[in-house]
This record gives sequence, C-alpha cells and structure tokens, in this order.
Amino acid sequence: MFTSEMVHLTAIVAEKSTGKVSHELLRQGVLDFVKVSKLDIGVDPRISAVTSKFSTARLQESRIRIETLTSSLPKSPLLAVDLKIEDFKTVDLDVVETQLDEISSEVQDLRNIQRDLQREILQLEDLDRQIALFGDLRGTVKRQSSYSFLQIRAGTISVTMLDDFSRDLLRFPSVQLNFSEGVGRITLMIITLKRDEQAVSAILDKYSWVETDLPENSGPTKDLAATDIKAKITRLKSKQEQYNTESTRNLGGKADWFRDTWVTLTMYSLIDTIQSYFSKTQRTVIFSGWLPAGKRDSLEKGIRKVVDNKCVLQWTGASDVTAHSGESIEIPVQLNNPKSLAPFEMLVTNYAIPEYGTINPTPFVAVAYLAMFGLMFSDVGHGIVLLLLGILAKLYLKKVKDGMRQIFSLMTYCGVSAMIFGVLFGSYFGREWLPPLWFNYHGIISGHGSGNSTVSNIYDILLITIYFGILVIGVGLVLNWINLFRKKRYMKLVFDKSGLLGGFMYGMGVYTGFYFANHAFKTLPGGLFLLIAFGVPAFLLLGKEPIHYLLRRKHNENRKPFSFIKLMNGFMEWLVEILEIFSGYLANTLSFMRVAGLGIAHVSLMIAFTRMAEMAASQNGTYTVWSFLILILGNALVIALEGLSAGIQSLRLNYYEFFSKYFIGSGKAYAPISLKVRTQEEEFHG
Repeated sequence: MFTSEMVHLTAIVAEKSTGKVSHELLRQGVLDFVKVSKLDIGVDPRISAVTSKFSTARLQESRIRIETLTSSLPKSPLLAVDLKIEDFKTVDLDVVETQLDEISSEVQDLRNIQRDLQREILQLEDLDRQIALFGDLRGTVKRQSSYSFLQIRAGTISVTMLDDFSRDLLRFPSVQLNFSEGVGRITLMIITLKRDEQAVSAILDKYSWVETDLPENSGPTKDLAATDIKAKITRLKSKQEQYNTESTRNLGGKADWFRDTWVTLTMYSLIDTIQSYFSKTQRTVIFSGWLPAGKRDSLEKGIRKVVDNKCVLQWTGASDVTAHSGESIEIPVQLNNPKSLAPFEMLVTNYAIPEYGTINPTPFVAVAYLAMFGLMFSDVGHGIVLLLLGILAKLYLKKVKDGMRQIFSLMTYCGVSAMIFGVLFGSYFGREWLPPLWFNYHGIISGHGSGNSTVSNIYDILLITIYFGILVIGVGLVLNWINLFRKKRYMKLVFDKSGLLGGFMYGMGVYTGFYFANHAFKTLPGGLFLLIAFGVPAFLLLGKEPIHYLLRRKHNENRKPFSFIKLMNGFMEWLVEILEIFSGYLANTLSFMRVAGLGIAHVSLMIAFTRMAEMAASQNGTYTVWSFLILILGNALVIALEGLSAGIQSLRLNYYEFFSKYFIGSGKAYAPISLKVRTQEEEFHG
C-alpha cells in the first residue's frame, strides 16, 4: 500500500578491492548511489574523490558510433542484448577506435558511391522531364530555343572512335542515339543539359564532331530517347542496390564484433559511473547508497564474499540518514506494483513521484480511472474495438517505446471497462440488443424509460456522478490523513483544509446539501447543527497560526514577538482558507458532473447516428448501403472522439480532484545502476 521501505548503506573496503566490489555492485544492480561528500563523514579532509580510470567521453563516443553503424542493418545485433558481468572483458580503447575508423571509412566510401549514383539518377530524371516537354526532337535539332534547358545536336564521328566517345559522354546526363553508318563515319543524335554545354563541346571537338541533319528514316526519336534514359536509370539503381547489399553484408559480417565490443564498452561505462560515486582515503574506498530493504541481505552477502569479509558495512534506516549540514538526505522512491498495473503507474509518475513513505496511489488510480472512463464511455461494442486495437497495437508495433506500449495496455483496460458498463447500461454499438443489468441509458436520453425506478431521468444520472465524486474525494481525504499521520505532521493533519477539520466540514457540507435538496430547496438543518458543523471547526481553524507560533517559540525556531501585523495576516489567511474549503470542495464535487455530461453526449451521438441511418433507409424500413455506411462511420467517429475525451477527462479528474486531496509529489525516483539497459523511468518502476 505504501512506497517500498528503503535502507541506506555506507561501506568501507580496501582500495585493492575496488574492481571486485564495482563488479559485484554492477552485477546486483540494486544500489542508488549517494556521493559520500554529501554525508557527515564526507567533510573529513582525509577523504577525497576517486579519479576515473576511463575516459567517459571516449567510451560514450565509441558506443554511439557502434549504435549508428548497426542501426542500418535489418536486424541490429544490439537488440535484446542480455548483459552479464561474466561477459566482461578488458578492452584497448585505442584499438577499438582504430577498428571503428576503418569500418567507418569503408562504409563512407560505399555511401559516397551511392550518393554519386543517386545524383546521376536525379540528373537523368531531370533530363527525361525536359525531353517530355518537346514534340518532334528532329525539328528541335534545327530550331534550338534559348529558353530550353536542353542542347540537342546531330552529327557524325568516326566509327573507330564511337566507343571512346560514348564512354566520355557518359560523364554527363545525356542521351545518345545511333543512326545510319556511312563510309567510316556514323550519324548520332545527342541530348544533354545546356548547363553542360561547354564540357560537352570539348568532347565533340576531341572526336572531330561534324554537324549534320538526321536521316529521314530516323524514327520516333523522342520515344527512343525516353527508352534510353529509363534503361540508364534502371542500370544505376541496380548498381545502387548492389552497393547497398555489399555495405549491409560487410557490416553484418562484423555483427559479433559490434555486439561484444558494445557490451564491453557499456560495462566499462557503468563501472566508471559507479566509481564516480566512490571516495577514498590512503588505503580504503568508501561508497554509499540506497536500496530496498528486501534486497539488503543479498547485497551484503555479495560484497562480503568478493572482499573475503574484509569490509565495514553500516546500515541505516531512512529516517536516520543526515547530510553534513544536518539536513535529511533525499530518499529515493520505488513503487512496488504488479506488472498488470504498469499503465496506471505511468499515469502517476507522469504527474509526479510520490514522497517516500506515503501511500502508493497506483491501485486507487486504476480503480478511479477505469470507473470514470466506463461511466463516460459505456458501450460493449465500442469497448471490444478499443480492446482489439490495444492488443493488435502491442502485437504488431513491437519497436515502439515503452511509454507507447503502456498506452496500448491502458487502451485494453479501458476497453474492458467500457464493456462492463455497457452491459450494465444495455448498450451495444449504440443499440439496445440485450436488456441492461442496471438501467437503460439510451432509454433515459431518448425518453423511452430506463427500466429502473431509482434511475429514471437525466437528473438521476447527474446525481450518480455526484455520489461518485463524493466517494472519490472522501477516499482522497482518508488517504491524506494516513499519509500525514505516518509522516507525523500532526498540525497539518488537524488544521489543513484537507485535514480532519476540513474533511469534517466537507462531510457536513454534503449532508447539508442533500438535506436542503430533499426539503424542496427551502429548509436548512437547525441552527445548532450548523454551529457544530461549520462554526466550531471554523473557529478551531482560526487558532492554527497562534498554535504554530507557540510551537515555533517552544523549539526556539522563532523568537520574534507576536505583533498586530502577524495577527492580521493570520486572520486573512484563515478567511481565505475558509473560502477555499467551501468553494473548493463544492467545485471539486460538481466537477464530477462532467462524467455524466460526457456519458450523455456519448449516448446522444449514437442516437443521432441511428436516426440518420433510419432516415437513409428504404420506404419499407430496410437499411440501405447508405444506412450501414452512416452507422459504421458514426461508430468510428464516436470511438475516436468520445474515447479520447473520456480518457482525457478521466485523467483530469484524477489529477485535479483526486490527487489534490492527498498526493505529495516531492519524491525522487529510485534509479540504481545495473546491467539492465533501461530508462530511469523503468528503473523507478522496479
């Protein structure tokens, strides 16, 4: 029910055992380190920081280079790597960097070739687009336009020079069409981009190009040119694919080396991080940190084993650890929840980390969130759709981040909640196929009756959500009292607006409100009741500041005399707090009416689409294709819009109406250094 109990370890081992201890701490991966300099013993001048043996920047850079190189492979060798301390190997970082330089150079050479090929393809495609703008290319040879991007020439060269000429011309995006051969010479038509005119003219001069007219039987030159370009583009793309395959094959052949080297560098980096928290004397090494109390025995046994019991281990409870300034050390928080509650834990941690020693809000959030969602989105058919979407997304989108996977899991839970409430209200894709187990939501909204005498109109639905809001706020208040009692904050437990006096006034306010409503909004409870319910606790709240002042004086925390200004400040604070209790609790309670509002909107939309489908039906009432299309699109729209709205509003009500009553979000996530390559958020989840 509460955050995991944490204990603090301060350990002293021989300096020669630094490596063994570092490996054991990494193997167990349970210690959330605290720098010794922050503790009382850290102010001793004989204690200094341990100098890192590794270059953190070089380790990180080499790891990133490996990750970048392997990211282009169809299946990265770094996926699903299981780090084990037994696989730790010594490594020469200079050798690793040299090998990475060689591999990167090979990859870059192949990429440069692919880039040049791609540039040629783009140029040929540009040439093809320009040719497509022309009609008969034969006429263009005689009438060159100054506005054209193409240079089209016809001429003859020596047959013996044809191969060399063609090879030189291929350096530019071009089309070469060969026509009739004469005595020792061949007639050609070449098409190039005008921007290459100077270089192409030099080639023509080199091979003694003689301008001429195309023969009459030269055929459809435009089609021939397009065919030539497509053939060249196909050949270039084939070469691209070959080089890409070669690059992938070369990298894939080094997959084992990439994986082993990355694993070793990762371990070096983790050990370097661990040792950055170490301090030392002349012959010893000191380290400290937090871990869950349940893992204490295992860690102690492991450390004593690797150092042959030559160590000093001091275990301290969470409340007894102090910094050298006398202030308390921040205690990390671990929420110990089953994996099934991970989506709701995500909702909690996205808001804040609970304070250490307080109630773990995850189970309460799960119940409240799903109940709110179900009341707003009650439909069996729509719930099945959400359930299937969540399951399919988790199955087929395996590469998404953990946060998105949790959202998909949350979607499946919401689908189940919608199905349960859909059965209670008798809603199946907006239709009343089966009788409801509680009351007919659609019947109330459409005016056909609910089938339940206790819930017969919209006002009864609104009343249900008000009852629900009172329950949620009441649970929040009780949780707050438990938290404050455990933290020994007795003044706040009694005098806070969410404390005992504020809660008592809220309870009396709820009773008064229902009493007033049940008496036709004309009569309030008796004067004595109102005095006890509101006057007495309000008067007691007035004494909060004077009691605070006396307690501070008693502990010598405040020696300033009590002045008229302090008296007026205290009175104004009391007045504001009284107003906050009355207006705040009222607003919090009425805010839950949005649950009914969205539920009514959900049902109303489905009724509207059903009526539209009936209007599109044939004269005898048979649904047409348009009717079914309206129903399908209508259901899809409601699932998308109402589902999103219900999810957001459920989250809002938890954050602003429920959490505000008890949640103390000042905690720090438990983040041990371990072999499990996980995010800090995942470490916090334990």
